[in-house]
Amino acid sequence: MIKNETAYQKALEKLKQDKIFTTKEKVRFVEMGLNDEQVNMAVEPLISFHEQLKEEVEYYERVKRGLFNPIHKFTDIGKSLIAFRIYMNMTQSELAKKLEVSEAQISRDERNEYYGATTEKIEAVMSAMGMKATINIEIAAALGA
Repeated sequence: MIKNETAYQKALEKLKQDKIFTTKEKVRFVEMGLNDEQVNMAVEPLISFHEQLKEEVEYYERVKRGLFNPIHKFTDIGKSLIAFRIYMNMTQSELAKKLEVSEAQISRDERNEYYGATTEKIEAVMSAMGMKATINIEIAAALGA
């Protein structure tokens, strides 16, 4: 997951480089005498990684515009905290200062998407970013599940 502008810019550059590299590899494989099916099989992993990075870039761009997905599971809270920080254009360093912790701690928490964080930690992060949570609990049977 892309978590800052530097990583975003690097990802954009990587996407450009990947396209060029994949095209060159296709030409090289054709020159080696591979047929279309073999060429496609050979470059499929490159295309797969490219598409995954492209999805990450598109997600980061949506977040920067403030387009967030609703949280349906508690395990998604961490990803939403990171998305909100990105949307606010707040750096990990700025968040660390507000929480009076090291930037390395914020980096670790975000790398793990706050997995295993206490409710107190989640509330502190939310408060530092000016967020407020509203929880709506529904009975699964009433939802047809």
